Amino acid sequence: MNNNERINHDRVVFIDYIRVVACFLVMLVHASENFYAADSSGLAGCVSMLVNEDNRFWVAFYDGTLGRISVPLFMIVSAFLLVPMKSGYTMTSFYKRRLLRVVPPMVVFMFAYTFLPLLWNGMTWEQSMTDLKHLPFNFPSMAGHLWFMYPLISVYLIIPVVSPWLERASARDERVFLALFFVSSFTPFVHKFITPEVWGECFWNGYGLFWYVSGYLGYLVLAHYVRVHIKWSRAKRMRIGAAAAVVGMVFTGWSFWVMGTPGVLIDTPMLEWAWEFCTPNIIIATFGVFLMFSCIERSSTPRVIAELSRLSFGIYLIHLFFLAPIAAFFVNGNQAEPLIPVALAIPAIAVLAFICSAAAIKVLSLLPGSKYTVGC
Repeated sequence: MNNNERINHDRVVFIDYIRVVACFLVMLVHASENFYAADSSGLAGCVSMLVNEDNRFWVAFYDGTLGRISVPLFMIVSAFLLVPMKSGYTMTSFYKRRLLRVVPPMVVFMFAYTFLPLLWNGMTWEQSMTDLKHLPFNFPSMAGHLWFMYPLISVYLIIPVVSPWLERASARDERVFLALFFVSSFTPFVHKFITPEVWGECFWNGYGLFWYVSGYLGYLVLAHYVRVHIKWSRAKRMRIGAAAAVVGMVFTGWSFWVMGTPGVLIDTPMLEWAWEFCTPNIIIATFGVFLMFSCIERSSTPRVIAELSRLSFGIYLIHLFFLAPIAAFFVNGNQAEPLIPVALAIPAIAVLAFICSAAAIKVLSLLPGSKYTVGC
């Protein structure tokens, strides 16, 4: 059974599994940040510090090796289902349908993260008012995870533009584009280790040589290529997927471990030098994991997975409200000696945050108009 044969008008079974896993991995990432953040916020800021070798290893494992594919998986899932546009859709109708799906809940939670923390003295009125003034331009300070909404919307904006090309592009054409995308993914490494300006970039021009073939657009084309042009057997997809996943994920974890030195402050971008979501190692890992998930050949999605998949957008939006206090409880003010060993603390924080978030969104989804407030 190939990928196209597993697609029906209702749902793609393996996509439901990916949504749930990717949503949990986001929480695993944010749980891990509590063990290398250099300030009291719990999340990694501009400067980080690892307090001991245990934290160094387990953050590299959970956040790097496992967690960093979460955002690309969300991107490739969205593209897999939406590209090319369905027959009869215009640009306007596509924008209306997709943006109404994500923008109202995004706005609701931007206001929630701007004002609700005031109820438990989680922020000051001054900070709240500052966030409110900035809302037209960016996410609030207590909701760093909402950065993802902007590139997601940008992918939606470009889908009607690239859909006509993808409908008639050959497999070779798409491989050429994907090769350019992969080459462009080395740019963050060049920026960090060689020069901050490369291939035409300068203070009056931020659009360098590979600008238009880089970024999350590459995952959009990759999703289409996997869906339409990869006809490998299940066994071959599993072998190649597992190999790519291991190579990409191990490198991603190692990149953090090798850069971090316990007890030494380090700029977070350098500690996370290979953790940007469009670097070659993460592209390889995401491709591999996606191929492995595509080997799921169930005829229907188990009820619990289907429901969690339906709630996943809302779970993502709300999760920091739960994860922050849960993490504070486990860390107990001491990253070096949390309540339980860090190897258990990180997944425990993520699991509890996921359960609480899912329960809360399930309740909210029962209220009128939940489509526009929590996205389900």
